[in-house]
Amino acid sequence: MTSQDNSTSDSTDRSELVRGLGLPQSIALNVANMVGIGPFITIPGFLAAMHGPQALIAWVIAAVLVICDGLVWSELGAALPGSGGTYHFLREIFGKHKSSWARMLPFLVVWQFLVSGTMEIASGYIGAVPYVEFIWPELPNLLSQWNIPGGMSTLAACCCLLVTWLLSRRIEVVGWLGIVLCVGTLITVLTVIISGLTHFDASLLTFPPNAFQINGEWINGLGAAMLIAIYDYLGYYNICHLGEEVRDPGRTIPRAVITSVIFVAAVYLTMNLSIIAVVPWRQAMQSKEIAALFMETLYGRQIAVIFTVLILWTVLACMFAITLGYSRIPYAAAQNGDFFPIFARVHSTKRYPTVSLWTLGILTAAFCYLPLQTVIETAVTVRILIQFVAQIVGLHLVRTTRPEIVLPFRMWLYPLPSLIAVVGWLFVLGTRIELLWAVAAVIASGVVVYAAYVVKPTPQNPEA
Repeated sequence: MTSQDNSTSDSTDRSELVRGLGLPQSIALNVANMVGIGPFITIPGFLAAMHGPQALIAWVIAAVLVICDGLVWSELGAALPGSGGTYHFLREIFGKHKSSWARMLPFLVVWQFLVSGTMEIASGYIGAVPYVEFIWPELPNLLSQWNIPGGMSTLAACCCLLVTWLLSRRIEVVGWLGIVLCVGTLITVLTVIISGLTHFDASLLTFPPNAFQINGEWINGLGAAMLIAIYDYLGYYNICHLGEEVRDPGRTIPRAVITSVIFVAAVYLTMNLSIIAVVPWRQAMQSKEIAALFMETLYGRQIAVIFTVLILWTVLACMFAITLGYSRIPYAAAQNGDFFPIFARVHSTKRYPTVSLWTLGILTAAFCYLPLQTVIETAVTVRILIQFVAQIVGLHLVRTTRPEIVLPFRMWLYPLPSLIAVVGWLFVLGTRIELLWAVAAVIASGVVVYAAYVVKPTPQNPEA
């Protein structure tokens, strides 16, 4: 074997990941990702979007959308298991062409994830800040006295880097850490649900005048509330990003996706109903730490502080799971030659994608300095066309033009769920016209970078 052969062999060996995730770990990582901090920071904005508890309609509609889209992810994840989720799917469907430009769509998926994915992660750290202040009200003043630039935003950024460091482990260790963190998440959620149901006050579930009068304002409010609900549901596909590290992916991935979506949808609806049946919705709309206010209303501040620690545990679990999944997207693209090669580097002994993981960690830390509403809306809107809609189109192409691709799992009632999903995504995008500039900016910059650094022009004289 030549030295070049040895180099190739070593490179291949370094890039191999380990199939260490079974069904329990897969469900745990999905659930931890989906539950997270979302409902604990978005309920005020969610209620404000439609000016009342009728916003729960948006939660139900978003749940239907997510379940339908989850079936798309399940079918593609079972048929095309690999690292990178949507990137991997679209590369297998669209990207295997001789033309470099034909591979642009998979590249754009990764490019937009560097923005939408890291903003989504950053929203968790930003949203956790008011809960830290609830426990330690003097902390912002102390940080100011210590001349720490950015104050609480810097604290959020440092926590982001700490979670990135925790993920710098072998996948078997990370998988079991995911289960431990998920247990804490379930305890937190069950505490809210049980406390709410045992103190349920139906008289608080009053609706404002004309709550169900459908007009342009009502429809825009529905779209805004759906966007927030979708943000809270995000993560139902997390295990698809780790397909290369899942055992028996043809069976495990669909079961993990469908189980986590149905479970979390039921939990979310129950939890939100429980909260607004204890805290009047007009008061809830004004709160930045609604879950702490909920517990303080029921049991007093001391118990609320203890519960807030559980909320921060839930944040940690969510950030842990989502960063893990998203870190595999640039890695997979680089390994296949569709993204910058440096992102394909894997740690020599711990077998995790070092550059990809830490790049996401650093970008997330930077976005921790932005307003919460900005990162939430941008995180969802930017990915609708390039990820969700493109992926649904890809599934139909697999069904109709790629008979060689085996489908271990097929969505029920095809194509109805996928059609419902695409209509839902386009509705949400259509009600957020003011954010189309962000979508256009990410796509345009991705095209420019692809043309400048990825597409290699064919030389006129190959011998030159």
